Amino acid sequence: METRVRLEPWGPDDFRLLVRCNSAEMTAHLGGPESEEKLADRQRRYEALGAREPAAGRMFRVVLGAGAVGAIGFWEREWRGEPVYETGWAVLPEFQGRGLAATALAELVAHVRAHGSRGALHAFPGTDHPASNAVCRRAGFTCLGRVDFEYPPGNPHPSNDWRLSLTP
Repeated sequence: METRVRLEPWGPDDFRLLVRCNSAEMTAHLGGPESEEKLADRQRRYEALGAREPAAGRMFRVVLGAGAVGAIGFWEREWRGEPVYETGWAVLPEFQGRGLAATALAELVAHVRAHGSRGALHAFPGTDHPASNAVCRRAGFTCLGRVDFEYPPGNPHPSNDWRLSLTP
C-alpha cells in the first residue's frame, strides 16, 4: 500500500477539495460543516496565506499518486504568550487509516523547520478524536494536557494541546 505523499501549494482549483472536506463526517470534531460563504472565505484565506512570506504559514493539498487525498497546513498564532505555529489537517474518508495524515505531517514539519521562524508547532485535536491524537503522537509531538480550545471561535471544545519543538 503506497503511503508516499506530496505536499503541493494550495491554489484556486482546490476549492473542490475544501468542499469535500466540509462533509458532516469530516467536520464532526470541528463543529460541523461550514456554510458556502464561510467556505469561500476559507478558500480566500488559504490562497492569501500562500502569497505571504513562507514563514507566515502555508496550506497544502496532500497528494497521493495523481490525486488529492486531503489538506494540511500551518499558520502563525500566539499561544499562552508565545509566538508559535498551529497546524491542522484533513484526510478524505476513503484514504483514512493508511498513515497518510502522519506522513503528511512529517513532510509539513520538515517544511516548517526549513522555512519557519517560530520555535514550536502546536496541534489541538479534540479529546474525542483518537485518530488525530494518534497522528500527533506518531509525529513526535508532546501532549501538554487538556485545554478548552475555541473552534470555531466562540465555541470552546475540549482538546489536547500537542507541541513539537522546531529547534534542534
